[in-house]
Amino acid sequence: MSFAIGVDLGGTNLRIAAIEETGKLLETFNTTTPVKRGRDFVIDEMCLGIQGLVHKFSHTYHFLGTGVGIPGIIEMETGTVHSAANLPDWKDYPVKAEIQSRLGAPVVLENDANCAALGEKWMGAARNADGLCMVTLGTGVGGAFIFRKKIWHGMIGMAGEIGHMSVVSHGPACGCGGRGCLEQFASATAIRRMAAAAARSGSAPGLARALNENQELTAKIVFQQAVLGDQVARQIFETVGVALGTALASLVNALNLPMYVIGGGVANAWTAFSPAMFRELEKQSVVFRAGKNMQTHHNRTMVTRAVLGSEAGLIGAARLPMMLKDSHDYCSRETAAVQMC
Repeated sequence: MSFAIGVDLGGTNLRIAAIEETGKLLETFNTTTPVKRGRDFVIDEMCLGIQGLVHKFSHTYHFLGTGVGIPGIIEMETGTVHSAANLPDWKDYPVKAEIQSRLGAPVVLENDANCAALGEKWMGAARNADGLCMVTLGTGVGGAFIFRKKIWHGMIGMAGEIGHMSVVSHGPACGCGGRGCLEQFASATAIRRMAAAAARSGSAPGLARALNENQELTAKIVFQQAVLGDQVARQIFETVGVALGTALASLVNALNLPMYVIGGGVANAWTAFSPAMFRELEKQSVVFRAGKNMQTHHNRTMVTRAVLGSEAGLIGAARLPMMLKDSHDYCSRETAAVQMC
């Protein structure tokens, strides 16, 4: 039996797990990410955690390698982080080489949203789907595509920037340089912005009271207010749903994938935004409507909430070296078959 290490590196937390090739979680190691102490310190801490788990389980299991999920733009061929907003000194940093030199073992680097999608494909909501699109609603909005069980990276490794699809003409300016991007309506940051503006305007006394009782209006607090019946909070999640439904309609029409999975922290407010999301999706997507009208259930487009929560990226990262092993085994079998012929 084999196992691999999965690493979920964020701007705040560092999580490392040993996972059996069956998907069984063996052990998890969690700590904060001391970004201010520099990238070398973070890498050293990561490698110490990895080495501890490898030492503990390599006596019982065969170690396959380490998969690392990073929130940034990665040059896949070289294993270099091109840029990462939450890791400011990691620009053009050869992460893969740095980790491998310390561990002396195989390392696979991947974008964190791709890891989350891979986790849901392997052990989550999409385990029976041949392909999927995942939308992650967190501080920003990310995305990932899996076609025929493989991550689709695009030409320069930037496929999946779903958060920067424009959903409102002449909408709010976005950090990417565009306007009306999905991220400006469906992220936790957008929900906080809309709630704070409503609270300060005097039009939302419930949100104003919540703001007075807390240092900031988090997306979770706004959702709680919506559940309690606050109409302005409900309207905010209506806005989230409409924007998300608009983006999904374009994705469904263009790709016609069997499954679209919604994950990230904001997905916990599914009951508040999903009705508007499905209404808008059905209104705008001819492909979604066509699938609903077909007699066979397998032709219908599935849009569902992720089931692995914060574990998705960790599980997907561990899956990366396992896929590398499977690919090598397949190539070896093909080569042997050719030689026999």
